[in-house]
Amino acid sequence: MALHTQQSLSGFIASDPQQTVTENGDTRFYVRVGQPHFRQEYNGSFTALEPTFHDLVAYRATAERAIARFAKGDSFVAEGYVRTFQVERDGEVIQREEFVAKKIGHDLARTNYSVDRTHRTGLDTGVEREVEAAHTGSGR
Repeated sequence: MALHTQQSLSGFIASDPQQTVTENGDTRFYVRVGQPHFRQEYNGSFTALEPTFHDLVAYRATAERAIARFAKGDSFVAEGYVRTFQVERDGEVIQREEFVAKKIGHDLARTNYSVDRTHRTGLDTGVEREVEAAHTGSGR
C-alpha cells in the first residue's frame, strides 16, 4: 500500500486564537501563524530573516481541541492543505489563501509538555491489532 502524505506547515502561533461557528454550525479555529526564515552564510552560520505570516484554520473536533490547547507564542506542526479563495475588499476581488489544518500539535523540538494517556477513546482496537501485528511480524 502506498504511503499517504499531505502538506505540512510549521511555525508559531502569532495571534490569539479565535473561535467562530460556520454557517453549518461547525466550530472554526482561526489564528495568524508565523514562519521563521533563515539564510545560511558562507561561513556556515545562519542569519535570522523576517518571518512571514499566514492564516491557519481548523474545523470541528480539531478546532475544539486546538482552541483548548493553543495560545499565542506556541510552536506547532500541522498537516492539511492550502485553500485558495477570493474575497472582495473595497470593490476589488483579491486572492487569499489559508492553511486548513486537519491535524495539529505542538512542535516537539520546541515545546516541553507531558502526555496524558488515561483517556484514549480515539483509537480503534482493530488498528491497534494491525500495528501490533506489523511490529511482531505476524501481520499479512
